[in-house]
Amino acid sequence: MRIGACNGSLFRDERGFTTTSMVLSLLITLALVFTAAQVYRINSASAEVQDVADAAALAAENQVAEFMLIVRFCDAVVLSLTLTAATATGLGLAALCTPATASLSEGLLSVGQNLFKARDGFSDRATSALNKLQEALPFFAAACAAGVAQANDVDSSGAHYLGVAVLMPEKGKAIEIADDDEAEQLLDEIDEQADDIRAKAKEAEEAAEEANRAKERAFMRDCGDNPSYCMYERAAHLAGLSGPENPLYSSVDTWSFQVALSRAKAYYRMRLGNESPADGSLDEQARSALRTRYYRYVVEELGGAYVHETADSFDANIPHVPSNTAEMRLTSLYTDAVYPITAAESGASVMHAWAGCPAAAGSLGLGSIQDMEAGGFETCPICGFTAASMGKVAAASSSIENGFEFHYEAVADEAAVYQEARHRADQPKSEVKSRVGGLFEKLVEVLKSTADKRIDASPPGRYGAIAFVVNAGTTSTAGGFASGFVSGGTLGPRAAVSAATLVDEGSDEGKTALNSALDGLRESGGAAVGAVGIVLDAWSWLLVAYADGQDALTSAIRHGLDSLPLVGASGLGTWASDKLNSVIGDVGLQPAKIGALKPVIVNSAHVAAKGEGSFASGYVSVKQRIVAHPLMSADLFSSLLTEAERMALEKVDGLGDSIEIASIEIAGDGGPSIPITIPLPDAVKFQGVSAIEGLFDQLRSFYVETTGVRVWE
Repeated sequence: MRIGACNGSLFRDERGFTTTSMVLSLLITLALVFTAAQVYRINSASAEVQDVADAAALAAENQVAEFMLIVRFCDAVVLSLTLTAATATGLGLAALCTPATASLSEGLLSVGQNLFKARDGFSDRATSALNKLQEALPFFAAACAAGVAQANDVDSSGAHYLGVAVLMPEKGKAIEIADDDEAEQLLDEIDEQADDIRAKAKEAEEAAEEANRAKERAFMRDCGDNPSYCMYERAAHLAGLSGPENPLYSSVDTWSFQVALSRAKAYYRMRLGNESPADGSLDEQARSALRTRYYRYVVEELGGAYVHETADSFDANIPHVPSNTAEMRLTSLYTDAVYPITAAESGASVMHAWAGCPAAAGSLGLGSIQDMEAGGFETCPICGFTAASMGKVAAASSSIENGFEFHYEAVADEAAVYQEARHRADQPKSEVKSRVGGLFEKLVEVLKSTADKRIDASPPGRYGAIAFVVNAGTTSTAGGFASGFVSGGTLGPRAAVSAATLVDEGSDEGKTALNSALDGLRESGGAAVGAVGIVLDAWSWLLVAYADGQDALTSAIRHGLDSLPLVGASGLGTWASDKLNSVIGDVGLQPAKIGALKPVIVNSAHVAAKGEGSFASGYVSVKQRIVAHPLMSADLFSSLLTEAERMALEKVDGLGDSIEIASIEIAGDGGPSIPITIPLPDAVKFQGVSAIEGLFDQLRSFYVETTGVRVWE
């Protein structure tokens, strides 16, 4: 016999399931769902104040982030002005080195001096304004926190938010910038030496130009006049020289006196080796013998010839060759005892042109032309040898342009002129290099000292901001998902604390924001020409030096040098350009860190622990006590708020819609002035001092009159 449902219960039959149990299960489930939803609704309404507190803390700390961006902006301007001033000064020093740029040098040096003054004036005004601005940061933070809190009021929910924020630490460190005595001393030295450097550079340039003219003339006589008569053409025609022994140059810039000297050596060696009588006559044989003697003499003379030339010196020995009897008497051709002597029937001595003279048979010895002229020698009737015979060997080829000696002598003359002019240029060139080089080195020291002429800040709130927010409105718990498990009533005023601090994200956002602001300055310089135009152009390059460091400085210097016509005969302009590039490359300017500073939420105790004043120590103490005793009196909070109010309102008198940090006067008092002005946050404009005072009063009243509030987080 089977026992059925009659023996079961209302909640379970033989299948383990009844309609009654199903209904009850559904009712219980729905009750729990609605109860949980109601609890969630009440908790959400209670917790909203914490979200608003977080937003208020972030808004307050964001004012510190924006202040730091302004500081970095001003620092970028100071750095760019320093570097531009140094660039203008360096370019001015380089321009001193050539007469072609001497007129620009005065303008460049003047602009450089004005830029250093503009930098100093801007730095002083900016630091003063930034110090005042950072003193107002506590008010800005409080006002922005209040604005964010009020923006969360929603009429339908009955919310009424009151909020303020306190920065940690409560006070910033005064921004100071060191005096740049090194720059002032450098400018004074430049003023003292500039005129003398210009004069020495002009002296060197004039001498160098004279040397270059001599070199140009020598080049033309050596090979530049080809295919007309010249050493190159004559050597090819008279001696058959070609190839490396007789090179052809198309430009004086690649030619040197060594080319002409080497050509002459090759030519006379060839002429000596190829010399022979043109016919069998005794007269021609005598002339050939004297030509051989002449060529051998010239080859020996040129054997000791040389040309030593560098960019800074020239020393040469390019000997002249005798072109007439008088010049021959000054050489060894006159004194060498190489000519045979015989006795005439009269008993007088006779000298012969060469040993092959038929009358020279039975020679009694050898003598010189000097001996012949001094001893009353008779003239040989066959060879007719006299002093004039040797003097005439090169006379014709030295006197007319179809002779090799005619052009060689011109080159030798110009070599002497060139050497003398180069030597005259050496002393002033050396002095210019010494003076300008020393000033360049001091300029580098000025640049290396820029670290002391920078703007940096340790403002209030650098460790964070603490926001106090109260929802003074009431919220009914009766609406929504009604549940018997949750008692009705209303949620009273709620409060929360939050804190935010700044972190460097290391992204390019800071660079982008900074460069965007600096772009406005790049456009504000206006169009200019001459020295001011060159400097403004350099400034536009250097406004990014804050982020690009050494590369931007090097580019600005190179760009500025390209704008100057520094090429000159003395080479001082090229030297100055290379020297400036070299010394600037040794500065080692490093780019600054300009990552974006972003506020993030952190534990308020961590922020307060880094504070230095009575508020910070009091806040930490209060939080520790409340954690231990949640229902303690709120009078301690009231005293903290009074301290926070004092900090927020202490330094805010007469704030307008914006603050002018400073103005940039690039070209001195008469040049363009570029003001740098920052607008105040809207919350600061709309939240007056009295409004902030009222907020603190309401918060104090709330804490004094309300007990049993939730634990501060």
